[in-house]
Amino acid sequence: MLREFFKKIREAIFSTLPIVVIVLFLHISRLVSIGNSKDIIKFLICSLFLIIGMGLFTLGSDIAMTPMGEHVGEEVIKSKKLWLAIIIVLILGTLISIAEPDLSVLANQVPINTFQFIIIVSVGVGIFLVISLLRIIFKIDLRLLLFIFYGILFLLVIFMKKLYLPLSFDAGGVTTGPVTVPFLLALGVGIASVSGGKNNREDSFGMIALCSIGPILLVVIMSFFFKDAPTWDGLNLISKGSIFKDLCYGLLHSLKDVFVALAPILVFFYIFQACTVKLPKKRLLKIFIGILYTYFGLVLFLTAVNVGFMPIGVNIGGQLANKAKYFLIPLGFVIGVFVVLAEPAVHTLNKQVEEVSGGTITKKSVFIGLAIGVGLSLALSMVRIIFDFSLLWLLVPGYFIALLLSFFVPKVYTAIAFDSGGVASGPMTAGFILPFAIGTCLIINPTNIFAGAFGIVAMVAMTPLITIQLLGFYVVMKEKVRAKLHKRKVKAANENQIIYFE
Repeated sequence: MLREFFKKIREAIFSTLPIVVIVLFLHISRLVSIGNSKDIIKFLICSLFLIIGMGLFTLGSDIAMTPMGEHVGEEVIKSKKLWLAIIIVLILGTLISIAEPDLSVLANQVPINTFQFIIIVSVGVGIFLVISLLRIIFKIDLRLLLFIFYGILFLLVIFMKKLYLPLSFDAGGVTTGPVTVPFLLALGVGIASVSGGKNNREDSFGMIALCSIGPILLVVIMSFFFKDAPTWDGLNLISKGSIFKDLCYGLLHSLKDVFVALAPILVFFYIFQACTVKLPKKRLLKIFIGILYTYFGLVLFLTAVNVGFMPIGVNIGGQLANKAKYFLIPLGFVIGVFVVLAEPAVHTLNKQVEEVSGGTITKKSVFIGLAIGVGLSLALSMVRIIFDFSLLWLLVPGYFIALLLSFFVPKVYTAIAFDSGGVASGPMTAGFILPFAIGTCLIINPTNIFAGAFGIVAMVAMTPLITIQLLGFYVVMKEKVRAKLHKRKVKAANENQIIYFE
């Protein structure tokens, strides 16, 4: 296990180092100032926390979250009681979403009631997790459901209060983060493996894709009932006067938040285990150890984001907007390419994709598709902030292209692409990129921060839908060309044969 941990730490270093290098380069080149020596030391300590936290989390995810999800998925289907499966999945989806630290990071930055926002979003996830379950059981085409629900969504968007538009799409992005993704991916694999069928591989993906729609729909619907327009009150940044105090305050808050987040899932699983699964004690102990790794990993990760990366994001965004706002566009692309590598849930998805596809879809190819997609999303978001136009001008054509591409690529690529959109928008997006956008808006468009800065998570969740499917289209075309060349080669060989007659 120690060897596996060091392997995860090595992956985390390669993921985090580019972001650290970019921030330090901007400071050393004097394009921005990230503060005095105390601020630099705090940022470096938080970078170390991020690396260790990501390593612990991904190890814990492999040991605990994935097996838990698979066991629950298998037992839900084996029960053969649809009503019971629906109730269990509805409760489970709601609890997991409430547990998502990523959602808490966003909720603490929005100018509406935090508890109300979290409950609305979590119920949305629970409802659509049930729809995902029914899709697998009744073999419903994922593309059909995506067309129906996105059609309903964009129809409602026409009549909603437009100030809530960026927040609604951001909600869909943040619900699928480091706690939700490992569990939902494994749940999908568990359900699909028991339900069987020729589309077993495709059915194991798509849960995250549908669960990302639920929160968007519910926030859009609830916006009709919100009386007051949202007003910006500023970010709650941790600043207690010293590095030690900041880190202690951040750690204490993260210890409490992550415990509140993971406890319901753990209690639910152990009740489920006592009633149906009945795993051996040795297996249960291993899962419990994995939960501890996950817990402390997330504590360190969220402390790093809240204490070190969020203030830096606001600082860099504001200073660059003041000095060279058009430089934000290429810089946004570069930051997006590297930030997605630091998202813990991305590593979980890529590992699952490679395993389920039997290596035909490699981790490297998915990483490249995600990196390009998130880079483009940040560049386009900076364009939107600078020139101040509606988020719909990007979302409508983006989703239209993504849904159109689904007819030209294998279904498994569509399912992975729509899952990837939710996975890419994790705590680093909500805790670093969103503050970066807020800092930019504070200088460029201070009167329209809520509509300008928010929506960047939605863009991060949308662009991978296109880039991953384009990757699938490239693979399909490559296979067709290869098959055609092989056919010609065989034909030519046959034509060149010499036939001897006796």
